[in-house]
Amino acid sequence: MIALAIVILGYLLGSLPFAVIVSRAFGMADPRTYGSGNPGATNVLRSGNKAAALLTLVGDAAKGWFAVWLAQRLDGSVPTVAWCGLAVFLGHVFPLFLGFKGGKGVATALGVLLGLSAQLALVAAGCWLLVALVTRYSSLAALTAALLTPIAGALLLPDPRLAASVAAISALLIWRHAANIRKLLAGTEGRIGRG
Repeated sequence: MIALAIVILGYLLGSLPFAVIVSRAFGMADPRTYGSGNPGATNVLRSGNKAAALLTLVGDAAKGWFAVWLAQRLDGSVPTVAWCGLAVFLGHVFPLFLGFKGGKGVATALGVLLGLSAQLALVAAGCWLLVALVTRYSSLAALTAALLTPIAGALLLPDPRLAASVAAISALLIWRHAANIRKLLAGTEGRIGRG
């Protein structure tokens, strides 16, 4: 029962929509009403407010890290930690507080990785940053990192159940980018730094 409560708490933490919370705090429009309509840091950046985008990024990543940290402290068992990491990601993607219509989960996934392994988070973030700098496509950077992370997770994580959780998060993240994949193939995907 304690493990189940921790996993549910992880989902509820993931459901906190920092893009919407930060935008309201800054007196900005709801990020679901412009750009891609996605309640995430990249779309908040399209508003031109870099501080709001940064706070959204930090908030979304922090909830992923905090959920894993909490599971490690309150229970510590590998299955609970693995399920809680997946639950916080699912909370972001399908948030209770936004009618189950959430973001794509890149920052939250990074937070989960950080909670599981700083090395793994560094690999994922480094991959994202390299691809983003070279191509200026946030979505392509996220997709590349999502493809690489399960392989790195299998090598760096101490338990295959944790690696399986990371693989599930990566698969869901790729699925959430289906529209971006179509735009990338069509040459119509927006680049970082363009409104």
